[in-house]
Amino acid sequence: MKTSKRTHHQTLPASGEEREELREKGQFWTPSWVSEAMVSYAVAGGATTIFDPAVGEGAFFRAAKVVAQQLERPLILLGVEIDPSIIEKARQNGLTQQDVDRIHIGDFLLGARSKGIPLSDADIVSEVPNEPMAAIVANPPYIRHHRLTQETKSQLQKYVKYVTDTTLDGRAGYHVYFLIHALTLLQPEGRLAFIMPADTVEGVFAPKLWKWITTHYLLDAVITFAPKATPFPGVDTNAVVLMLRNAKPVSEFWWAQCGEPETDDLKAWVCSHFIQTPLKALTLHRRTLTEGLATGLSRPPQDTHTGSVLADFASVMRGIATGDNDFFFLTKSQATQIGIPNEFLLRAIGRTRDIAGDATEVTSDTLQTLDDAGRPTYLFSPDGRAFEKFPPSVRCYLEEGLRRRLPDRALIGMRNPWYKMEIRKPPPFLFAYLGRRNVRFIRNYAGVVPLTGFLCIYCRDGISEDALWTVLNYSQTVTNLARVGKSYGDGAIKVEPRAMDRLPLPPEIVAAAGLEATDRLEQLALIAD
Repeated sequence: MKTSKRTHHQTLPASGEEREELREKGQFWTPSWVSEAMVSYAVAGGATTIFDPAVGEGAFFRAAKVVAQQLERPLILLGVEIDPSIIEKARQNGLTQQDVDRIHIGDFLLGARSKGIPLSDADIVSEVPNEPMAAIVANPPYIRHHRLTQETKSQLQKYVKYVTDTTLDGRAGYHVYFLIHALTLLQPEGRLAFIMPADTVEGVFAPKLWKWITTHYLLDAVITFAPKATPFPGVDTNAVVLMLRNAKPVSEFWWAQCGEPETDDLKAWVCSHFIQTPLKALTLHRRTLTEGLATGLSRPPQDTHTGSVLADFASVMRGIATGDNDFFFLTKSQATQIGIPNEFLLRAIGRTRDIAGDATEVTSDTLQTLDDAGRPTYLFSPDGRAFEKFPPSVRCYLEEGLRRRLPDRALIGMRNPWYKMEIRKPPPFLFAYLGRRNVRFIRNYAGVVPLTGFLCIYCRDGISEDALWTVLNYSQTVTNLARVGKSYGDGAIKVEPRAMDRLPLPPEIVAAAGLEATDRLEQLALIAD
């Protein structure tokens, strides 16, 4: 049964200043078929007040009014919103003045004083509620870490250290701190439902975060979404709903994947206290915390892999970060016009789509096609010699870099001298750092060096390239990428170097290829020597 009549869809600008503003504020609205399920969970313990620390256009307030009517009991709506201009939009979307009267204008994190520890020396804009709450729901602002100032990061990390007695990796986004602070506001047996980007359970900070959460709180359910059921169409982020209680932790939790959008099955299942089954639109599993945390809460349950992983046979590095591709990554005609000698040029590949279609190799013909199309394939790669030691044409081009103020760029400014390029041996295999519809390993017959759009995969000593290629090119190996990658919208995955190390390899294919695992500890010892 569809609920499209009461669903409020956000119209997203495709690009430009409006889209950039959304990214800065992290404002993406939750549809009713999800928000009503979340509210239903939050108030199932008997709460009479529901608190939203990031009200936005009022998706959860509207959902709370629907749920209150169905429960035949009133719910007091309490919230915080940093952007006062949004409140008028909330009223236009069906909220009354009485509904928005208890919205405090301020910053839930940096405008509050949490447990007596000031997060900011700035004046509090308004008195943000800080008392224990029985029910909290939110779609916190999705602001990625690189959009936070260093001062803000430092304040938030000090707070997390105080609350959790541990530190989080600096790549945690603003939404992660929202979750931590909200959990501290739950009263005993209080309930929280947050819809979050999947990096909350997949990021490098996730193990520490979830060790703390599952030690102190009860995880009732994790709800994920198939690509066609995403709550945020057009947003390059995969969402998960987290349902937690301030209660003694238990060893199991419910995991669900919603396969259809705008379905009532999700709400029906939540309202049944996770008892009602089967449900056509949901795939359900009862899982142990041990398995779920090891596998990843956003991923389906998986059998423990006891075979080989990629690190047994290969090492993985990211591609070259130039700091400014417009300057350092050149077309053939640019390199010729500037007059850069060949000794300072490397053949390179920059974008996944430069290896077109289903191609699983990059060859000299690939480079010729790109050259003919005017695509850059030459990396300007100066070494660390003194400026005056370069030929005149190179000195002239480096002076152009100075006029562009390249040494002032963060990454370039860390190099000494600023123009000295990172070094990578041409790897035998490439992998796209962020893959969408055509995730694949690529054999590097052209001997190119990749930029950061790719990972470099190098065989360990004694490992046959042909044998490893047989394993990498096998369909199950590609399928296993989902077991280690970070998930994004529309089925995209991102696999970082250390995650790629853990890629499970199909034992039967490893055996058929005649590969024998190297001793990684011995390898590390040799490197250390």
